[in-house]
Amino acid sequence: MSQRVPDFDDLPILEGLGLRHAWGVFGPDDQLGTINFLTPERVAAAAARVTTGEVISLSLPVDAIDPPFYARQPLAHEVFRLDRNYFDDRLDNFFLQGSTHWDSLRHVQAREFGFWGGVTDSDQLVAGGGPLGIENWVRHGIVGRGVLLDVAGHLASQDPHYDPFVSRSVTVADLEATAARQAVELQEGDVLCLRFGWVGRYRQLDAAGRGKTAASEHDFAGLGAGEDMSRWLWNHRLAAVVADNPAIEVSPGDRNIGSLHRRVLPLLGFALGELFDFEALRAASERDGRWDFMLVSVPLHLVGGVGSPGNAIALR
Repeated sequence: MSQRVPDFDDLPILEGLGLRHAWGVFGPDDQLGTINFLTPERVAAAAARVTTGEVISLSLPVDAIDPPFYARQPLAHEVFRLDRNYFDDRLDNFFLQGSTHWDSLRHVQAREFGFWGGVTDSDQLVAGGGPLGIENWVRHGIVGRGVLLDVAGHLASQDPHYDPFVSRSVTVADLEATAARQAVELQEGDVLCLRFGWVGRYRQLDAAGRGKTAASEHDFAGLGAGEDMSRWLWNHRLAAVVADNPAIEVSPGDRNIGSLHRRVLPLLGFALGELFDFEALRAASERDGRWDFMLVSVPLHLVGGVGSPGNAIALR
């Protein structure tokens, strides 16, 4: 980045909302948000970290969350014959945020104050066009140094009863303690990957357990939603925050604190990824004692997309 990025406490406060915002930090009409931190130099440095050639998928199957959450309909995959030699297939009820996915900058707005950069004309946010769609990240690329923090491993070492399906607000101190335990140092432009253990726990459920989970209020451990978390994430100049739970932040949230999504996505421009699968990566990282890797993610090139499957891999 050629321009200086101000610290969190130097950002202006959005009058009427009382929250700090980074609109204009990356220039007028910015379409990338924190993906701007993935500079060519940082991509090249991440590529240099690849030493073994090991490739680990970070994406769940698109129909892994079954039954679907949040009143979505089940995915329907049809395979059909075109003629005697060729087959084709199609999807119905393909919710782009139903499994491993990215939230684009048009996913959440800050009430009447707008989306990232102050975009307030919702008529522009249409399928096939308008600002802030997922296609902007596709064209730039989501490639850089990923760092996995095994938050679940750290919390379980402190509390043998830790359960990712129980609401727990993970603090800045928890993140720093996890990084210290792993001897990890975050760098500007990193993609921060957070393992809360949610995916591993979900895999253990039988059909009845999955059904109960889908019908529940979705209690799970995740990041605390207070200003201190926003400050910590922004001041680390992270390119993205990615988690293995359904929302990155704790659920249910506290109305007195507010939503981390609404703080960091429309106001700070954070790229957020959810329901990523870090189980195999955690095992490899623990085996080698190395927690960073090259992350490559290619979202679906859907112009005007609000979200996209993650399509992510780790190269080590």
